[in-house]
Amino acid sequence: MSARGANYHTLQALDIQVLAISADELFAQTTFALSLHSPFPFLSDYPELQVIRRYAGVQPHPRDPTRQVARRALFLIDKQGMVRGKWQGETEEMLPADEVMKVAHEIAGAS
Repeated sequence: MSARGANYHTLQALDIQVLAISADELFAQTTFALSLHSPFPFLSDYPELQVIRRYAGVQPHPRDPTRQVARRALFLIDKQGMVRGKWQGETEEMLPADEVMKVAHEIAGAS
């Protein structure tokens, strides 16, 4: 998350909107976003998880298998609504900052 915040100003300069989508209830997500001092907004997809199911998918919660949670993912979507980059995983390595920024620059150049 901190890497995304560090690149936020560069993404803004490229006219790229950053949004975080969470499967958490609004209160929990707001508390989390505030604890990170996030420069970008967090949106709640709770309780239906419609957006999360379409893009990232869900998986059983590690401590409560009766509960579904979002898979961690990052997407770059161009202004025409086309997914131009997709990264998924459970570790920081799944969000390769250099690769993400390369695709962001490609999207900005095509705008």
